[in-house]
Amino acid sequence: MRILRTIAAVRAAVRDARSAGGTVGLVPTMGAFHDGHLSLMRAARAASDLVVVSLFVNPTQFGANEDLSAYPRDEARDAALAEAEGVDILFAPEPSEIYPDGFATNIHVARLTDVLDGASRGAHHFDGVATVVTKLFGIVRPDTAYFGQKDAQQILVVRRVVSDLDLDVRIVPCPIVREADGLAMSSRNVYLDPAARAQATALNRALDAGAAALEAGHRDAGSILSAARDVLGDAAIDPEYLELRDAETLRPLARVDRDALLAVAAHVGAARLIDNHLLRVADAPTPTDTEASA
Repeated sequence: MRILRTIAAVRAAVRDARSAGGTVGLVPTMGAFHDGHLSLMRAARAASDLVVVSLFVNPTQFGANEDLSAYPRDEARDAALAEAEGVDILFAPEPSEIYPDGFATNIHVARLTDVLDGASRGAHHFDGVATVVTKLFGIVRPDTAYFGQKDAQQILVVRRVVSDLDLDVRIVPCPIVREADGLAMSSRNVYLDPAARAQATALNRALDAGAAALEAGHRDAGSILSAARDVLGDAAIDPEYLELRDAETLRPLARVDRDALLAVAAHVGAARLIDNHLLRVADAPTPTDTEASA
């Protein structure tokens, strides 16, 4: 595996692979690898001739009071894990390589970014995500890019960018990877002390309770959210948000007659955690292009 620091070096490596007829898979990350990240690398490795993993803690998606300076970083550990998964290139640039002096472009996706994490963290968050991912697509020019379903809203935002800007890349969502007790794997889990770590398992249990309410025949949003909220309350968790939204448009739902996203964010101990369940409805209509872009 090669660790590359510059855009020029990555482009040269990709150009060599393409000249041999190879396909390119990209896994964008901020490092602090766990099994969730590794599952994306495995998916890319299984389908691509050249696997590029970016390791870049993107400053533009962090707010003034967020954890940019404290975000876990261990490049040597991450590099060893990536190499063990058969990654070909680890792209680990300095911030100045991605955002040189005079950088003045910002990509904003309307509507999808003013709810859930966009409402909680501010417009800068998904602007930062959309901008850096678009840059990575321009640098690597991958055939496919792999993202974890835990960041469901991020996937929708990236897909919107790809569609609106006619980018030639296929977005592949991969399932959430969980600990044995159901906690979604996250780089921020390292912030949890033992008590908070046990408390955090209520997030997935709350989502399970909401899904169980739907399976029991309750399609009204109030019943589904109430079931989830009760579990959080029992664990003394006051969610930053707990919402039920259309799985494609993120419009709020009063009733689940189509695939829905049940999403939660909460501060548990020293960590801000997110999780979600996709609630599938067998008779759900397929969203129109207008609905998907609304």
